[in-house]
Amino acid sequence: MKLGIVGLPNVGKSTLFSAVTKMKAEIANYPFCTIEPNIGIVAVPDKRLDVLNEMYEAKKVTPAIIEFVDIAGLVEGAAEGKGLGNKFLSHIREVDVIVHVVRCFYNNDIIHVSGGIGPANDIAVVETELMLSDLEILKRRIEKVEKSLKADKKYKKEAEVLEKIKEFIESGNVAREFIASEAEQEILNTIPLLSAKPVVYVANLLEEDFKTEINNNELFKEVCLIAKNENTVTIPISARLEEEISEFSESERKIFFADLNREESGIDVLIKISYSLLGLISFLTAGKQEVRAWTIKKGVTAKEAAGKIHTDMEKGFIKAEIVSYANLISCGGMGQAKEKGLIKLEGKDYIMQDGDVVLFRFNV
Repeated sequence: MKLGIVGLPNVGKSTLFSAVTKMKAEIANYPFCTIEPNIGIVAVPDKRLDVLNEMYEAKKVTPAIIEFVDIAGLVEGAAEGKGLGNKFLSHIREVDVIVHVVRCFYNNDIIHVSGGIGPANDIAVVETELMLSDLEILKRRIEKVEKSLKADKKYKKEAEVLEKIKEFIESGNVAREFIASEAEQEILNTIPLLSAKPVVYVANLLEEDFKTEINNNELFKEVCLIAKNENTVTIPISARLEEEISEFSESERKIFFADLNREESGIDVLIKISYSLLGLISFLTAGKQEVRAWTIKKGVTAKEAAGKIHTDMEKGFIKAEIVSYANLISCGGMGQAKEKGLIKLEGKDYIMQDGDVVLFRFNV
């Protein structure tokens, strides 16, 4: 899974990236500091792994991972190649979720590319460029389909869907808000529309605002309203503060969050929400050698999940011994869970659930 950190120049993207990955992306007070995207691999926070590690005293703990990409700041006219628009748009095509960082603070020492702070305008600039790029893609696709339609009527449905989504975007709507039938969605899935990608808004606040009353910040409330109208979420974060926290030890983090009356960092929340947005869950394997989380899509069968570990497991799948994480922990171990009849023997068509602790039986 790739999360693309996007936004206008100087909104805090690279600072957030540094906090997320504990890598030091170049940070400067001028537009286009980031030219080629910085990339970092990050563990998905999962306290269940720590508990299982204590239970099994495993030699190794392997969490699920996601990839963060820090993409160059975008400016108005990007779809026409202004600024680093072409680079921005090509990099964003590669990500699964757009993490849109929006500046929600005033600071005269940090320039704003358009000269004034305004979340609604900032968001509109980015989304407009994505939509303009989509319209260009649709224009080329429609021309191609219309040529094919002259020779074969089977392209009629595709032509109709393309015109429908084109008109929808031209009316000022992002593609992700388009309500498509199953047949229409199959067609749309073949088109790399940027504005169709799921979005999470990150409201970047000053440290003092984040520590006190977030909801008193009018800029933050503006972002929340936009997110609500788009049926997505806003995560309040102080990128500078998160960068400091990323250097803390685990014990220091716990003390710090307790003082803020929080259980986890804004970045942890961001990762979990993005994971959920993509319809992803984790199943777990546990033993003396390794405790591990495996990422799968919701709806995956036990046989398909076995293939996530190794193709031989899927090919030779027999059964899966499964116990829910909650039942395993409440019993205190596999032996006790088995005695209580909580370990189920499931077949190939069993639909995996988040937190399933699994032992696959297979024969090759």
